[in-house]
Order: sequence, then C-alpha cells, then structure tokens
Amino acid sequence: MPYALFSNDAKLSKAYPTEADVWKIAQKSGLVVDVVSEDDKEHPHPVLDQDYEIKPCQLEPHEDPARNKADADREAQTELQLAS
Repeated sequence: MPYALFSNDAKLSKAYPTEADVWKIAQKSGLVVDVVSEDDKEHPHPVLDQDYEIKPCQLEPHEDPARNKADADREAQTELQLAS
C-alpha cells in the first residue's frame, strides 16, 4: 500500500512505496522535528511538524510509487554530489 504526506486530509506529496520513504522526504523538506518527552529526556524522537501526517493513500492515475522513490533517491544523490 502506498503512502503520502498529508495536511488536514490534503495530499501534499507524491505516493511512495513505504511510510519510511515518506519520512525521508519529510525530513529533507524540514517537516520533521525532534521532540523530548518527560519520560525520556535524553533521547529525543522525530515527529512531524504541525498538522502533517503520513497515511496510506490512493494513487493518482499513472502514478508509480517505485518510480517516485527512485526519482527522489536520484535527486538526493545529485544534491550530495553537488555539495561535495
């Protein structure tokens, strides 16, 4: 089942094969923050900022989650090469 990033039930991202793939996209976009809980102050954990959430989604016509992931991975690799 594909996943995407949502805000108030509006789909904001392309569909990706796994929830973990969407977390990577959200992190890269600056939508993930580290939160410290009272019970575990030494180990902050990542959460989505504001009203964002990752949920299963319906595919748009002709949308391919595997291709979306490959495109995102290729873009990230290109950015790493440019930064070097």
